[in-house]
Amino acid sequence: MFNRSEYISDKEWQRFRDASENFATPNLFINLRTIKQHFVQLKDSFPYAHIYYAVKSNPGVPVIRMLDELGSNFDIASRYELDSVLALNISPDRISYGNTIKKALDIKYFYDKGVRMFATDSKEDLKNIAKYAPGSRVYVRILVENSSTADWPLSRKFGCHPDMAYDLLVQARDSGLTPYGISFHVGSQQRDIGQWNDAIAKTKYLYESLEDEEGIKLTMINMGGGFPAHYIQPTNELSEYASEITRYLEDDFGSDIPSIILEPGRSLVGDSGILTSEVVLISRKNNTALQRWVYQDSGKFNGLIETLDESIKYPVVTDKDGGREGEVILAGPTCDSADIMYENEKYKLPVDLKIGDKLYWLTTGAYTSSYASVNFNGFPPIQAYYMTEDGVYDAAGNKVES
Repeated sequence: MFNRSEYISDKEWQRFRDASENFATPNLFINLRTIKQHFVQLKDSFPYAHIYYAVKSNPGVPVIRMLDELGSNFDIASRYELDSVLALNISPDRISYGNTIKKALDIKYFYDKGVRMFATDSKEDLKNIAKYAPGSRVYVRILVENSSTADWPLSRKFGCHPDMAYDLLVQARDSGLTPYGISFHVGSQQRDIGQWNDAIAKTKYLYESLEDEEGIKLTMINMGGGFPAHYIQPTNELSEYASEITRYLEDDFGSDIPSIILEPGRSLVGDSGILTSEVVLISRKNNTALQRWVYQDSGKFNGLIETLDESIKYPVVTDKDGGREGEVILAGPTCDSADIMYENEKYKLPVDLKIGDKLYWLTTGAYTSSYASVNFNGFPPIQAYYMTEDGVYDAAGNKVES
C-alpha cells in the first residue's frame, strides 16, 4: 500500500533494521540524524526565529541533549518536563512555560527554578503569575479556528478571543508583569498555510491597538508549531511554509518584524521514528467477510493514540510488501473496543500476512512514547530507543545492547 522508500532511504532503513533486529516488540526507534537534519532545515528556513522545542512531542534525553548542543530553546508543559531539562544543565533562561493550564504552586516552582517567561490565556491564571512569578514576561495565547485543515486541531481548549487578550495584556502591565507578546497555534499537522496569515493579522491588530490606546509595545510573536511531518496525506514542503509565512509577516509588519518564536515538535521528530509491532492475531468476523481484522501488540494505549478518530494516518509497511494485498482493519491488543486504529480508512496489507509477522509504522517519532499508557491491561509502556552515531540509547540516555 505504501512505498517505503518515499519515507525513508534504503541506507537509513537498513541502519534501522540492523539496530532494531533483536529488540522485543512493540518498540520505537528514533533516528537522531533525522532530527538534526530537520532542526538545521528549520533554522535555515526561519533564520530570524528562535526555536523552542516542544518537549512533550518526544522527551527522550538523547533528543534533548542533541537539540541543546544545536542551540535550541525549550517549550515546557509541566514541572516534570522542567526537571528533566534542568537536569541536563540547560539554563532556565532558555525555557518557556508554554502551558496555559497550570497550578499556582507550579508557577512558583518554575519561577524559583529561574524561568521568567510564561504563557497565559485567562484572568485567574494571570493573577497567579503576577503573585508567584512577579516581574516575569507574559505572552497571551489567542484563539485560532483550525479544525477543518489541521489533522490534530488545537482550538477551543487553548487561547482566548483577541478582545480578552487585549484586556489580559493591560492587566499584566498593571500587575507588575512585562507584557511580552502574542502567541497562537494553528493546529498540529496544519496543511493550510493560509491559517498563519489569519493569525498574524489578528496579532497585528492587537499590536497596534495596545500601542495606540494603552502605550503597551509588544515585542514578540510566538507562532507555535503546526509544521508537518510526512504521513500519508500530502503537505507542502517546509520551504513553502517558510516562504509564505515570512511574506505574511512582512506584509503586516514591514521591516519591523517582532522577535519570532517557533515551538516545533511534530515537524522536528515525527519523521525520525519507526514503531515496530508484531501481528498477534488475524481473523474474520464471518465466513464470507472480505476484510481481515489484524490485531497487533501496539495500539491506541501504547503508542498510537493519535489514530484517535483516525486523525493521524501513519504509513505502515511489512516485510511482505510487493505482492497481492487486501483490506484490513487494524486494531490493538487490549480489552477495549476503542482500541482500533483504522477501520474507516481502507488500509491494505499483504494477503499472506501471518501471525508473528512485523508491522513497521513509519513517521512515529512524535507523540507516541510520550502518550503511551503506563499499565493499561497490564501492558508496560512502549520502549523507545535512540539511534546515535555511536550506538543505541534508551530514553534515559543509557547505552543499550541488543
